[in-house]
Amino acid sequence: VQLQASGGGLVQAGGSLRLSCAASVRTFSRYRVAWFRQAAGKEREFVAGIERNGGSTFYPDSVKGRFTISRDNAKSTVFLQMNSLKPEDTAVYYCAASSTVISSAISYPSAYGYWGQGTQVTVSS
Repeated sequence: VQLQASGGGLVQAGGSLRLSCAASVRTFSRYRVAWFRQAAGKEREFVAGIERNGGSTFYPDSVKGRFTISRDNAKSTVFLQMNSLKPEDTAVYYCAASSTVISSAISYPSAYGYWGQGTQVTVSS
């Protein structure tokens, strides 16, 4: 499975961005997908996760109410809508997919075998 993340860029605080993660697999609905981010000098951090059918989503408190993850299995694509962006959201954002990760482990980077290349998001104050 190859993942291609896109949509990053430079935005002012309070602005919005929409990230996309396109997968090169027809059976995309078999995979749970998550977004992570990694700021310079920091560990990779869970940002959002979504169940195979999109029925359930997961967020840490740091982004809840501002970020929304969604998916279009017909297009093998997952989206991350980011609103009310803050300077502390600045990071490289990665999408990850796994056909075996369980819901309780969806926030753990080690649970994912497939990763996109990352897209830079920079929020200026």
